[in-house]
Amino acid sequence: MEHSARELCWEAATTLTDDPVPWIGLLALAQLDPGQSRPEHRVPAPDLMLPPGPWGLLAQARRADPWNREAFHRMLRVWLARGGSGTATEFLAAFLPGAPAGSPVHALPLYVFVDRYRRAARKDAARLQWTNDERLRTAVLRAYENWRAAPGERGRWPVVDESHLAHALWAARRPVDAAEVFAVMAPFISSQPWVSVGDRPDDLFRQALSQSAAAGR
Repeated sequence: MEHSARELCWEAATTLTDDPVPWIGLLALAQLDPGQSRPEHRVPAPDLMLPPGPWGLLAQARRADPWNREAFHRMLRVWLARGGSGTATEFLAAFLPGAPAGSPVHALPLYVFVDRYRRAARKDAARLQWTNDERLRTAVLRAYENWRAAPGERGRWPVVDESHLAHALWAARRPVDAAEVFAVMAPFISSQPWVSVGDRPDDLFRQALSQSAAAGR
């Protein structure tokens, strides 16, 4: 199935020359090759501080849509699939400063924080990253500022991105800001990141929502 999907993506890429979707599909399939056995998955990075990877696939997707949210998410997942958040963080540090204000790609660091928590052996210690790590708190506030800079009053970002932002603000003890995001999300919700950061995700979501709403009154 992987081989068939890859062949179809390459075929689509030769036909849909201005469409990022075939390249995004190939980036998604790159997650299944953590050993970088395929040559297109070990292309030298444009930044010398970053390791080889499927950079050519990302470049093709960006040629059609420079700040395509899904393309950046798939590239991020490639690095996370290789077993850690270090390269993922470096990838975001290299690219996010150039992203347009308000773009949903500014939510990407929030996914790294959740992945770091998910992998941690000691959840109680990992949970403190949202309150004790000043760099993390700065990144959460930067994401919040970009969310506020996005056009529109409702549905500024995809619901799953807003859900990650609401969680991060609440976990970082910014309940008033979290309440604003929750209000914009309503009536929609996302199972993520709640299912990744709590054994009882429904209760955790309700707790975050009620505490944020009370603080925002």
